[in-house]
Amino acid sequence: MPVYVALLRAINVGGTGTLPMAELKAICESLGFTDVKTYIQSGNVLFRSDLSEAKVQKGLEDVLAERMGKAPGVILRSRGELHKIVDEAPFADAKPNFLLVTFLPEPPPADALDKLVAPDGEEVQISGREIYIHFPNGSGKSKLKLPALKPGTARNLNTVRKLAELAAELEDSRA
Repeated sequence: MPVYVALLRAINVGGTGTLPMAELKAICESLGFTDVKTYIQSGNVLFRSDLSEAKVQKGLEDVLAERMGKAPGVILRSRGELHKIVDEAPFADAKPNFLLVTFLPEPPPADALDKLVAPDGEEVQISGREIYIHFPNGSGKSKLKLPALKPGTARNLNTVRKLAELAAELEDSRA
């Protein structure tokens, strides 16, 4: 049974999109997902499901839209995809908490970086459906502008590493 990692957009950030992780877990279980586990409060949930990725995504989006008034945006990745994202992370000298990975529902347009404004020396690289951003001074006060980020949700490299590790443990627990 495949392991999925769902990354919810705009959950428990700045007082918007409040959703307790216990409730997110219960929602996933009500959809028939098994071995459900959440990680930190920002809308990360791992689980198993025999459903296709499209059906998993639609089911989660529909239930979350009903619960929250609108769908927060659900990005799904597999264990293998997360490991590849970690393994191929650029900016080797960046502190992991200063390197954000923005997960997108689909690859950004070819000209996505043409609209980049990075006044604080931020470095950006696109790889498939992810955009890696190194914030040398941290992301909190950054004035970076990149419209291609809008449909995505970001996690720092430490979080992505932990999600990849948890996904591996979940997959290996049934091997």
